[in-house]
Amino acid sequence: MESGTGPAVLMLHGSGPGTTGSGAWAPTAQALGTSWYLVAPDQAGFGRTPVPAGSRGGLRLWTEQAAALMDTLGVETYAVVGHSMGGAVALALAAARPERVTGVVAVSTMGAPGAPLSADLDAVWAAPAGALGARDMLSRLVLDQALVTDSAVDARAAAMRAGEAAFASLFPPPRPRWVVDLTLSPRTLAAVRVPVLLVHGAEDRVTPLGTAAQPLLEHLTDVRLHVLDRCGHVPAIEHPQEFRRLLSSFLRRNHAH
Repeated sequence: MESGTGPAVLMLHGSGPGTTGSGAWAPTAQALGTSWYLVAPDQAGFGRTPVPAGSRGGLRLWTEQAAALMDTLGVETYAVVGHSMGGAVALALAAARPERVTGVVAVSTMGAPGAPLSADLDAVWAAPAGALGARDMLSRLVLDQALVTDSAVDARAAAMRAGEAAFASLFPPPRPRWVVDLTLSPRTLAAVRVPVLLVHGAEDRVTPLGTAAQPLLEHLTDVRLHVLDRCGHVPAIEHPQEFRRLLSSFLRRNHAH
């Protein structure tokens, strides 16, 4: 998904089965309007992007693919917005490509040293394709269960079925090793020199605030943490207006430098 004409923003989705770039970011992208050049790819193993032959997905592949995509598009510098798994990729990309990445917004992010596999993340990665799995997964992602509508469940179930074969290779049990794969070393985090905004829900059970976001404050050079009350793992869905304001304000301020 691409839109707009202004400064470039790479938007990286999370790791739930059935997740795609446009599914994760379309409402946010529409609200940000045409003043930004937004790029929201399907990462390897999701949507329409296959996992390369002989590979299994993972942080290194996703980071290299994101960098190569922006190089291929001819984009010199860009901000990166990442949700959950995508937040870990965004931070890894900022460490690997300091001359390219101008800032990072890491939402409900993974990547913190020592973060355990939560029971809810384990269940999300294990959710079987179909309506029951979709409903269970969505109910874990949001605090407000009124958001788990029949239409949301149906849409996610269809996306899960479509992506089932590719997703099966990404996070097979035992799953704690995939959290380790998405963990950034203190050395990598210290290499992130650009401004970082962490946005996190106070009631996030998938990547809990205390183990996912707060430890990053010790490791990042220029970092702010914005905590949203009454919010689970998906601030863009539970608090869309406030999330978009935070995002717009960071991108504008960051681009003015």
